[in-house]
Amino acid sequence: MSNHFADRLAGAVKAKNTPLIIGLDPVYGRLPVSIRTHRHMNDERDIASAVDAIFDFCARTLKIVAPIVPAVKINIAYFERYLWEGLETYYNLISEAEALGVEIIADVKRGDIGHTAQAYAQAHLENPEFEGTEDIITADAITINGFAGADGILPFADLADEQGKGIFVWVRASNPSAGVIQDFADASGVKMYEKLAEAVGEIANQHKRIGASGYSNVGMVVGGTSPEATTALRQRYPKCWFLVPGYGSQGASAAECMRFCDRNGLGALVNASRSVIYAFDEPKYKDRFGDNWEKCVEQAALDAKTELTKART
Repeated sequence: MSNHFADRLAGAVKAKNTPLIIGLDPVYGRLPVSIRTHRHMNDERDIASAVDAIFDFCARTLKIVAPIVPAVKINIAYFERYLWEGLETYYNLISEAEALGVEIIADVKRGDIGHTAQAYAQAHLENPEFEGTEDIITADAITINGFAGADGILPFADLADEQGKGIFVWVRASNPSAGVIQDFADASGVKMYEKLAEAVGEIANQHKRIGASGYSNVGMVVGGTSPEATTALRQRYPKCWFLVPGYGSQGASAAECMRFCDRNGLGALVNASRSVIYAFDEPKYKDRFGDNWEKCVEQAALDAKTELTKART
């Protein structure tokens, strides 16, 4: 297996024949009834009960989607709210995903400068070497906040190089109000997100970060909901993997997301979270599969994969 994240990612996308990835954003109140009513997992106010329910749901979801997609994205915020027990669950799920053979992207959005950035990078990219942590691993890649510029990106990028991992810098968000800040232009008409992308591109294009696939291990998070604002980024930074949120529940179409892929179907990861993991709440799946929530999730993942494939052709 390649020790370069971008090469592993390219291989995984080719093997699964899709850029689709599934995001795990577990909310206790939206879990299947069969899990929330289980006698050991039916108390949302009890941390142990809640995290057991979330782990059960996420672990089973991972087993469903692992044969379908090249990677999963685990959002740490949904685990941090449960304090140390939630973080233990987060790391356990990383191990579960690693055993299933999918690439793991941790959505942590950390960002700072100097020693603090280095500490964040070590926490989330470096496999721990403390006594008693032999079974704990960190994700294959993480999302970071690049607001501090190169000083806030390089500590993460350099450690990713050493560890054979990757980073995705949050460049253009997918939420409706993002444009108020990120589309703000300077006197020459250059927008804030374009300046940030330029800083990321300079780091990503350094020769030491480019793999045999032609892609860098430093990528960008670029929302699929703003095609008019971001189409040029794909042409301007052809060596960057794009992590594309917004597909599904946030309203971005398959075509709007697939435009980030190159002619070989590489270069972009299209994330679907709620539209897949909570598919059992959708009438079109519930009417077909009833209370079998796992079949609903599986079919939603397959449908998303098919939709993206059609949008590419």
